[in-house]
Amino acid sequence: MDVREFLGIERVGDDLRWRLHVGTHLITPGQFLFGGCGLGAGLVALEEATGRPTIWATAQYLSYAPTGATVDFEVIIEAVGGHITQARALCRDGSRDVLTVNASLGSNTLSVGGIWETMPTVPRPEDCPERRLPAEVRNSIFEHVETRVAKGRVFEDLDGTPGTADTALWARMPGHIEPSAATLAIFGDYVSGGVANPVGRRVMGRSLDNTIRVVQLEATEWVLIDIRIHALVDGYAQGTAFMWSESGTLLATASQSLAIKLWEG
Repeated sequence: MDVREFLGIERVGDDLRWRLHVGTHLITPGQFLFGGCGLGAGLVALEEATGRPTIWATAQYLSYAPTGATVDFEVIIEAVGGHITQARALCRDGSRDVLTVNASLGSNTLSVGGIWETMPTVPRPEDCPERRLPAEVRNSIFEHVETRVAKGRVFEDLDGTPGTADTALWARMPGHIEPSAATLAIFGDYVSGGVANPVGRRVMGRSLDNTIRVVQLEATEWVLIDIRIHALVDGYAQGTAFMWSESGTLLATASQSLAIKLWEG
């Protein structure tokens, strides 16, 4: 299985039109399309349509696609250069806009460069506790992506005591799907879960935007999602994730703006 099969996105007629059925493996606990899956599906369509890999992409979430909906993606290629294509994908549920993905796609070479971030020192995935799911988040994507807590607290340890703003999860897809821009877009949406640790409470986060910046792709079973929450003020939070392979290669960075509510009960 690859990420395209996991998402279930299919071409409709040509490379510019695609269709996605919102199954229970793609939804949030709120019973609508998980933002990272929407961004990931858009990237599958954009990469196929342009024939180029993702450099950068951002999704703006406009509405909800409920469980069972069938949404259509339309790719619009705005500009094609020698190295970079600028394009966007529009996702609609009937006549209603659900999300829009803007992206730069392409590749280049340069004789100088480097990576100046450092992977945090955390236990190996097999030495980390499973991220056990409360009943309220079952029957959602969280049952289909395996996660282990590398830094921070598990749900049952959130007792109202503030904690650190840095947390980390090991994550892998069903069938151990190798990282792609779409896979990393799904993992990048886990930034929202990082808000719980600093406030010490279980929270719900609704993505306002979701951005992925691809550094390089490398085969790896597990991806470390190193989450850093910057602020939560007046119900809106911002955070970043650095995503690493098991060998310590920086794969991508992700960032989000989130509307946050406390999880009552």
